[in-house]
Amino acid sequence: MMHCASPLCSHFPAFSTTTSGAAAKANHRCLVYPRMSLNQTPQPPTPKKILTTITNLLWGPSLPPGLFISTVRTAWNSAWQLMMSQLAPSDSSGGYSRPASKFRLSNSQYSRRNPTTLHLYVGLPCPWAHRTLIVRALKGLEDAIPVSIAAPGQDGSWEFQSTPNTDKDVLVPGKDKANGRKTLKEVYGITRGGYSGRATVPMLWDAERKEVVCNESYDIIEFLNSGLNGLAQNLDLDLSPNSLKEKIEEWNQVIYPNVNNGVYRCGFAQSQEAYDRAVDDLFSTLDKIDNHLGTSRFLCGDTLTLADVCLFTTLIRFDPVYHVLFKCTKKKVLEYPNLHGYMRDIYQIPKVAETCNFSAIMDGYYKVLFPLNPGSIRPTMPSGYEDENLYAAHSRESFSSVNKDIEVYVS
Repeated sequence: MMHCASPLCSHFPAFSTTTSGAAAKANHRCLVYPRMSLNQTPQPPTPKKILTTITNLLWGPSLPPGLFISTVRTAWNSAWQLMMSQLAPSDSSGGYSRPASKFRLSNSQYSRRNPTTLHLYVGLPCPWAHRTLIVRALKGLEDAIPVSIAAPGQDGSWEFQSTPNTDKDVLVPGKDKANGRKTLKEVYGITRGGYSGRATVPMLWDAERKEVVCNESYDIIEFLNSGLNGLAQNLDLDLSPNSLKEKIEEWNQVIYPNVNNGVYRCGFAQSQEAYDRAVDDLFSTLDKIDNHLGTSRFLCGDTLTLADVCLFTTLIRFDPVYHVLFKCTKKKVLEYPNLHGYMRDIYQIPKVAETCNFSAIMDGYYKVLFPLNPGSIRPTMPSGYEDENLYAAHSRESFSSVNKDIEVYVS
């Protein structure tokens, strides 16, 4: 089953805002410059000042005429469709069609890799990359698998930057520790044979061979779970035991298309019909999961599995991001009694909370996805995501068939 990287994890095209020479001259003629002394340096007008001057000359304080509004709306819709077609490819009905991952990791490749040369690239806003950070932490692979954390730039591409960090327990964007590159696209470009396609996270890199090992999130978390036990501090933890593999796959077949990818199908829908289908699939599935969790602590019983990890990274972003920005407005996770307690249960597992940087998550969506939020205004974080609420008692232990605490499974 395909678990591809999020569009947020892709290289977005940069959109030029350069004004042509003729247009610039026309704008210049419309401007009225203030009087200034000989000692003052003339400052070029900003695009906002130019537009303000033009609109004041045309219709003063009145509302713009209907023809102007309809023209701007038509132009914006055309530009939006162009941007969305590059950001989120769609099918003939306007439904979001997720591109496949380019680099896959098969079971036969696990044993051929030198695990001491592997390096993980992630981005904190990305739910698919977040999966790998959680499994890496739970398995105790932090020292064995170093990580470089990229941040989305203004054009949407992943870039590396120095971020002051006074709290070592909090993950923040930083420099490229493996290759010293400025962008993730540059890292992909130096892989064996070259590569100029989508530069997505998560990405597992072989520092010795200088090549991309894998950029498919589910392949990576399976590998981190079972392929590096010789290096893991918590080698007894198995998030995909043989006895539960069939159940895990059954849940993945439900959660991936309708929830993990379902929120993107809502947010990136380019027709009303595609959006309506995606919303129905999303919330009918959440209803089903919430009902199931009314009798089971985790998806597959008493044991935390990879299916839970995959669901959690979407749930933890749902109310602050997907509910608002992606129009998943029918209900909040907070309104689901079992899902909300389940999310808090997983959040409170040792090491999981440290992988959740909510400021980076909010900025990575609201300030970067320009076609969905042109003003780049970041809303206030929901109060339910304050520490005292996320760490509130959840009573999920009562659903366990055996009297064990979750630390038994992850320590």
